Amino acid sequence: MKYFFLLLSILIFVSCKKEVEKKTSPKKVEIIKRDKPYEGKILKIDTTLYAKFESPVLVDFYANYNNETVWQSTEFRKIILNEFKNAENEGLFPDDYRFEKLNKLETKINKLNDKELVDYDLLLTYNLQKYIWHISQGKLNPKAIYGDWDLKPKNTDVNVILLKAFKENKLQTVLDSCKPQHIVYKRLKKAMGILNSFPKDTIKTIAFSEKILPNDTLNSILTIKRRLMYWKDLKPQDSLTKIYDSKTVEAVKRFQARHGLAADGVIGKGTLNALNFSKTKRKHQIMANLERWKWFSQDLGNEYVIINIPEYKLRLVENNDTVRTHKVIVGTNKRKTPILSSKLSYAVFNPTWTVPPTILKEDIIPATIKNRGYLASKNITVYDNTGNKVSASDWNASKAKGYRYVQSPGSFNSLGMVKIIFPNKFSVYLHDTNHRDYFEKWNRSLSSGCVRVENPLELTSSLLKDTMNYDSEKIKEILKTGETKNASIKTPIYVHQWYWTAWSEDNKLIFRDDIYNLDEELFKKMN
Repeated sequence: MKYFFLLLSILIFVSCKKEVEKKTSPKKVEIIKRDKPYEGKILKIDTTLYAKFESPVLVDFYANYNNETVWQSTEFRKIILNEFKNAENEGLFPDDYRFEKLNKLETKINKLNDKELVDYDLLLTYNLQKYIWHISQGKLNPKAIYGDWDLKPKNTDVNVILLKAFKENKLQTVLDSCKPQHIVYKRLKKAMGILNSFPKDTIKTIAFSEKILPNDTLNSILTIKRRLMYWKDLKPQDSLTKIYDSKTVEAVKRFQARHGLAADGVIGKGTLNALNFSKTKRKHQIMANLERWKWFSQDLGNEYVIINIPEYKLRLVENNDTVRTHKVIVGTNKRKTPILSSKLSYAVFNPTWTVPPTILKEDIIPATIKNRGYLASKNITVYDNTGNKVSASDWNASKAKGYRYVQSPGSFNSLGMVKIIFPNKFSVYLHDTNHRDYFEKWNRSLSSGCVRVENPLELTSSLLKDTMNYDSEKIKEILKTGETKNASIKTPIYVHQWYWTAWSEDNKLIFRDDIYNLDEELFKKMN
C-alpha cells in the first residue's frame, strides 16, 4: 500500500508538471522578414511599453516583427492618417483614433528621437487596429444593446488584415475591403457627403397647431418656405409671403416623397416633424445608420429577401438585381419586428393560426372575458392541454393561458391565405393578411411582430420556383380546397429583416421615420 501511494504521487507530480509545461509553453511566433529597401530606420521596441495599451492584439502584432517598429513607409502613414481624418465618412469619430496627436507627430517626424519614433509607431498601430475593428464590425455590439436583434457575430482578426496589407503592399486596398460593400452603405456615405455640403443650419423649429392646407395664410409658412429652400426642395426666392401657394405645395410634395410621407401637400404633424430635423440631427441619423450597416452580414446570398422595416418595403434580389418589390406591414413600436437573418424553409397555403402568447394575453383573453362569443366570431377553436376542444361555456378565465387557441384557415384568418416560414427564435414569419386595405396607409407599423406582405401569392410563386405545381392557377386551386398544404422552398433563399432610415438616391437625401426610435439613442451610445 505504501508503494502504491508513492507511485500514485509520482504519477500525479509528473502529470501536473506536464500540464504546467503545456500551459506555459511559449506561443510560436513566425517572424516576418522584411524586403529591403525600406524608408527610415527600424528600431527595437522595449516590450514593457506594451503594458500601457493593455492590448494583447498589439503585442501579438509586434511579435511577428521581432518587436521592432513597422511604419517606415511615409505613404502608409499618410494613408492611415487620412483614414482617421475622414473617419466621419464611415460613421466614426476622428478623436477615437487620436488623429490630432498623431498628425502633429507626423508633421515633425524628422525631428523625433528614437524613443518618440517608437511611441509614434505603437500609437499608430494601436489606433489602426481599433479602426479596422470598427470599420469591419462597428463600435458597438447589437446583442448588448437590443433584445430583439439576432445577427451572427463578426470576429475580425485585425492582425491577419494588417499582415496581408504589408505582404501585398496594398494598405489602402485592404482597408477599403474591410468596409461594408453593400449598395445601401455606399449610398449612406454619399448621403453624408451631400449633407456636409449644406451650410450651417440656423432656421428655427416650427410649432404644430393644426394641419396646413393649400392657400392657407399663416406666419409659420415663412419658416416652412425657408426650410424647404434650405433642403433644396423649393427654389430660392427673393421675397417670401405667408401664403401656402402652389409652388410651395409642389415643394412640400417633393419633401414628403423624400421622407416616405403621403405626398399630398397637406402639412400635418408628420411633415412638420420631418421639417424640424436640423442638419446636425440628420448627421447623427446617418452616422447611426452607418454603424448599423457594419453589424449586418457582408454575404447576403445569391438570392435573398431583404426587408427594410422603417421603409415598409420588401425586395426579392437575385444576383444583385431586384426582381420583385412588395409593400409590407411591420410590428408596432410596442411589438417590434425583430432584426434577423435566416434562410427560407417552406410556404404554407391555407394556414391555421395558433395565437402567440403576447396576443393571447393582451388581446384574446381580455376580449373573451368581455364576450364569450368573441372566439366563435373569429373562428378560433380552443384546446386544453390534452388536445380536447373547450366550448365557450366551459372556457375558464383562470385557466385561459394554459389553453391553445387555433384559428381555422380561410380569408378571415389573420395570416390570410399563405405564410412563409424561416427558422428564428422569435417565431415570426412572412404572411398574407385579412386587412389588405392597410397597405394603402403610409404608416404601416401595425402588426404584432410578423411581416405582412402585399400580393404574397405572387411572391410565394417566385420563391417556390416550381411552375408545374405552383404557378398562379395551381395555387388558386389549392386555396379553393381550404386544406392546409406545405410547399418546400428548395432553392437556397435567405431572408434579412433589417433596419435603416437614411440613404441617398440620384444625389438626393432620403429619410424614413425612425419608427422604433433607435437612431438618436444609438448615436449617443456611439459617442
